[in-house]
Amino acid sequence: MRVMSKSLIPCALVSVLLSACGDDGGKATGATNPSTNNTTDETGGATSEADSETGPSQQTTTGTSGPEPTTAPATTSEGTSTTEGSFITPPDGGGGTKECDQWTQDCPDGQKCMPYSGDGDNAWESLKCTPVMENAGQVGDPCTVEGSGVSGIDNCSEGMMCWDVTEGVGVCVALCIGSPDAPDCAEPMTSCLISNDGVLTLCLPFCDPLLQDCPGDDLCIPNPQSPDAFLCVLDASGEEGQEFDACEYINACDKGLTCANPQVAAECDASAIGCCIPFCDTTEMGVCTGQGSECLAWYEAGMAPPGFENVGYCGIPQ
Repeated sequence: MRVMSKSLIPCALVSVLLSACGDDGGKATGATNPSTNNTTDETGGATSEADSETGPSQQTTTGTSGPEPTTAPATTSEGTSTTEGSFITPPDGGGGTKECDQWTQDCPDGQKCMPYSGDGDNAWESLKCTPVMENAGQVGDPCTVEGSGVSGIDNCSEGMMCWDVTEGVGVCVALCIGSPDAPDCAEPMTSCLISNDGVLTLCLPFCDPLLQDCPGDDLCIPNPQSPDAFLCVLDASGEEGQEFDACEYINACDKGLTCANPQVAAECDASAIGCCIPFCDTTEMGVCTGQGSECLAWYEAGMAPPGFENVGYCGIPQ
């Protein structure tokens, strides 16, 4: 569980925000509107190593029929948790300083363009050139940050950043490639998530919402910018997030649930922005507990990526 920040992205904005935390364990916040993104999977795989033999493959498709997603992962800011991670929060209306372009990596030799917090609010809103350390880490390598999780200084290679930092240690993830209008990911089995007014451009790993096969407490939820792609984000539900709880952010529900339109369940507060409902397997009977609810297919007939044909959500047939 994570402690939610005071400011989060309303579902109606369909905005995505990701943030990091300082070495002191405090949470950071960030804000940005998402851009349309593409999903890359050259191998057709979308499973974790733990489920590589039976898990489904995932690719970008069109014509999904899942419940209208709210917004993407939420961020944390205050609290006593020692985990420093990525969550979502709403735009604060401010604009950061952009000293470089993370898409073209136009910094001088030996430096890289990195997001950082320049206004002291622990939210990534700016870009600057920072040194590329010797023996810099590659995608998937453990990494460390200098100062705090939003300092922009780490020991990952150019085009990468240290992500999901806990007690100063995280993992190197790739930044998106291409352009804001045509984002992509070079790494297979990842999906590009753009947030914080375009400052954060991360290639996050695919996952299976039925297996919830993300590492640790991370959630497997639909990419708000591409609902056909499910990716791993941090749990921002705090003490809430149970089935039928009100939610405003797509990662504000417990593992196995997603924040959707409250009209999908009779138990949901119709006046809420969103409501936590469970994923389900359409081949299993009696798995949904809501009044009049059934396991409805996430994808339209014939549109599911291979291996995702059974992905569903509990809701009232419309």
